[in-house]
Amino acid sequence: MTNFKQAPDPRAARRRPAWRTAWAGAWLLVAFLPPGLAQAESRFKAYGNDPRLAAFAQEWAGQNQANPETITRILQGAKRRTDVLTLMTPKGQSSSKNWHLYRGRFVTPQRVDAGLKFWQKHRKYLVRAQKQFGVDAHIIAGILGVETQFGRNKGRVPTLDALVTLAFDFPQVHPRADQRAAYFKQELAALLSLSEAQNKAVTSWRGSYAGALGFPQFMPSSWQKWAIDFDGDGKVDLMRSAPDAIGSIARYLQGHGWVKALPTHWDADVAAASAGLAPLLEKDILPNLRPQQLREAGVKGLPNQASDDHELALVELLNGNQPPSYVIGTPNFYAITRYNQSSYYALAVIELGEAIRAAVRAQRNRSRQGHLK
Repeated sequence: MTNFKQAPDPRAARRRPAWRTAWAGAWLLVAFLPPGLAQAESRFKAYGNDPRLAAFAQEWAGQNQANPETITRILQGAKRRTDVLTLMTPKGQSSSKNWHLYRGRFVTPQRVDAGLKFWQKHRKYLVRAQKQFGVDAHIIAGILGVETQFGRNKGRVPTLDALVTLAFDFPQVHPRADQRAAYFKQELAALLSLSEAQNKAVTSWRGSYAGALGFPQFMPSSWQKWAIDFDGDGKVDLMRSAPDAIGSIARYLQGHGWVKALPTHWDADVAAASAGLAPLLEKDILPNLRPQQLREAGVKGLPNQASDDHELALVELLNGNQPPSYVIGTPNFYAITRYNQSSYYALAVIELGEAIRAAVRAQRNRSRQGHLK
């Protein structure tokens, strides 16, 4: 690795001495921020001469044949994002979880309509991803709809700032603060490597406050491991290419245990199992129960053809002051939670995807009826 740069500007390179070239893009990084964001960025202070960042840069540069001074300078230019820290600080349980309210945030007519338009535009890639990876097209659409509204909201937080902040100043009030900080250090290292592989300035990435990127909101390490060129243009671009995102999501889910043609879940009736419910719920989303165990415990909802080949999970979703909802999750339900470790998230993805699929079918039927007239 010999060409790690901060933010190159070809025009500046022609008129500035070589020693100034590494800083040539600094003005561009501010000038082309979305309106109002450049002013907001000024609220945050750069890390500056922080020995922790210098030590990290030395280690990463040594492992990747990079110039440690260049990496140190880039990292120490990152800003400590107090807004990111606020968002990552655990909040008190002021209200109980509510699946119906959570669902209402994501399964909306607007998202379904956007999903229908996305499906129409990218149908051939969704179909190909389903054939190639075995992952249902509507699940891919559901993830894109929940994550970024099909690319409409990819996030605007500078990824370098977010990851440096979370790697070195993760809120200590979090019960797993040290583990989370270590995770974000790994993601920071992955961002540096990804930037080199993409020939993209480290300081130019924008995404979520947690460092997730592009249409599918992949973390840098997931981009490195799972992202693919699905539109055949010779590059992997999850920031701009919806087809690349479609193929990458399918590959990710396949790699996390997706089983072709297996349902994601069944609705469960646990009324007859109330006395022995706690042990069945102990593992939450993790499949650990055989169909026969659920039947013997009095759980209803499993179809007769449910295979003993796959373990299942009994999942409880709270509804505030109303009775909880229950589903029997398959390995495919669990695969979706590898994207976001939440049963509420997984079910929102599934139900949004199903609503989009229904809209696609309805439009197709209307079109056929129109041709018959």
